[in-house]
Amino acid sequence: MSVLTLEGIVDQGQIRLTTNANLLEHTKVYVVVPDMQIEQAIHIATPHLVHKEQVNDFMMEVVEEVG
Repeated sequence: MSVLTLEGIVDQGQIRLTTNANLLEHTKVYVVVPDMQIEQAIHIATPHLVHKEQVNDFMMEVVEEVG
């Protein structure tokens, strides 16, 4: 596989090459974005049972105190 590096910019949501390169239709390309700061998304995992037959071990009883 040979590699050709071309520079471009994003203009109104489309990548525009800054050079006069003609690429064939359906050419596979890879986009590398240098110096891009990506915000880390926080993922909070919710607890779940590994063995669903243990669900009765985790039943909760709610008792309302009067007084």
